[in-house]
Amino acid sequence: MEGARVFALDVRPPQDDSGDTFIPVDVRDAASVADAIDQVVTDAGAIDGLVAAAGLSEEPTPAEHMGIDVWDRTIDVNLRGVFLTCQAVGRHMLERGTGSIVAIASMSGNFIVNAPQQQVAYNASKAGVSAMVRSLAYEWGPRGVRVNAVSPGYVGTPLLTSKTEMHPTWTKATPLARFATPAEVAAACSWLLGNESGFCLGTELLMDGGYSLA
Repeated sequence: MEGARVFALDVRPPQDDSGDTFIPVDVRDAASVADAIDQVVTDAGAIDGLVAAAGLSEEPTPAEHMGIDVWDRTIDVNLRGVFLTCQAVGRHMLERGTGSIVAIASMSGNFIVNAPQQQVAYNASKAGVSAMVRSLAYEWGPRGVRVNAVSPGYVGTPLLTSKTEMHPTWTKATPLARFATPAEVAAACSWLLGNESGFCLGTELLMDGGYSLA
């Protein structure tokens, strides 16, 4: 959002020269998240918006062969981590009676099952994010805090672009025949955070280039 002061909470600094203020955090750990959010509040005075985007994907694995350690790691980051972040920021926003939260879900949660890769933990975690967003929206909306979600399809991040062997399959299955750009996802988040989307509550904005139409 134009004019916003941005804090990046992650296990590692941003890879670009974004000018964001970086605060290290382990999103799986409630104390680490609480400390990071307290630091943001101390530095900025208030938190008006949050994009909860913690996420990773396991390597394609048949469900019957998935190790519970892989399952736990994916759920811990993608679902537990997003909840802990929303919870910590939500407490602050609820005290002020205002705020906007956007969680990053996925087309793989409620809309499709990605093919041909097998990623039951990732899909389940993102479906959990979608359900969590609706629950938080119902609880917090009447108290001044809007909660919504963006569910992207394939996005041209370094993690995705490194999997070059899958690019023809993914782009062929996407009617727009390309990946989304990070800037497009950021723009969707910015809109949901801002006043223009003031009547959106519990909304899940699907932006998949038409992937789910087939």
